[in-house]
Amino acid sequence: MSKLDGLHPIVRQKAEALIAICAAAKLPIIVTQGLRTDEEQAALWAKGRTAPGPKVTNAKPGHSYHNYGLAFDIAVVKNGRPTWDDKVSVDGDETPDYVEVGEIGEQLGLEWGGRWKFRDLPHFQMRFGLSLADLKSGKRPTIEGDVVQLPVRPVSVA
Repeated sequence: MSKLDGLHPIVRQKAEALIAICAAAKLPIIVTQGLRTDEEQAALWAKGRTAPGPKVTNAKPGHSYHNYGLAFDIAVVKNGRPTWDDKVSVDGDETPDYVEVGEIGEQLGLEWGGRWKFRDLPHFQMRFGLSLADLKSGKRPTIEGDVVQLPVRPVSVA
């Protein structure tokens, strides 16, 4: 199963384009996370709160665009291994690779978490004009990116 499985088709297409453009620019990246279940989100949210480890997200289940297939995370690859070093420059220039990848993602029409107050350099998403409240109420982008109202999805929290 690919990390891109379950992403909205337009988001998946943008992720694939980002990977290809970065590869051509000698900025190797991999997708580390795409669609995330409520259970996976709950486990991540618990880290640093009720489970060991540092906090890795501020989003409870249903409060992340990952939960709706509209977001993905990447890692820069250095020496064949993913790195989350925000200063790494595999391509050897002075600009950190996460910044270069983020700017490429933005050129593709993706929202990049590196621009947020709570910086999330590996994160990319497309909202299609929808807030999390819209998504929780059942609104979804169609394959073409239009918005439709669906029945509200049940939220399960382990």
